[in-house]
Amino acid sequence: MTTSAPPTWPVQKAVYGLLTADKTLTDLLVGGVHDYTPETAPYPFLVVGEALDIPDNRLDGFGWQTTVTLHVWTQAEGNRQGLEIGARVTALLDHQPLTLPGYEHVVTRFEFSQTLVDPEPPGNLRHLVQRYRIVTEQPTT
Repeated sequence: MTTSAPPTWPVQKAVYGLLTADKTLTDLLVGGVHDYTPETAPYPFLVVGEALDIPDNRLDGFGWQTTVTLHVWTQAEGNRQGLEIGARVTALLDHQPLTLPGYEHVVTRFEFSQTLVDPEPPGNLRHLVQRYRIVTEQPTT
């Protein structure tokens, strides 16, 4: 058995696909779901951001823990809109199955969320940061 490559790209595709396929979420996100920060997208929108892969091997195989950071951007007064969007994202991802070609999905766990205010003028941007841990294994067959 050889070491597998980190599942960063399959994880990003699976998360993006799951989020964009959910009508309830896409109705909340006027500006859509992106894998980059668009300059002209209307608010609110979500960005599938940074990922970190950590080997999580076992005695007889290879595994990974991939953390994915999601960013919700709004121009709402207060955090309610971003938190409602974040709650839907968590309902879609936390302890829910993902299809990852070439990997066995073990679990996806919500790790944290943080609300932020962008202090730069005009000062009306709200930012919700959420992180999820996706545990995978390399198939043994």
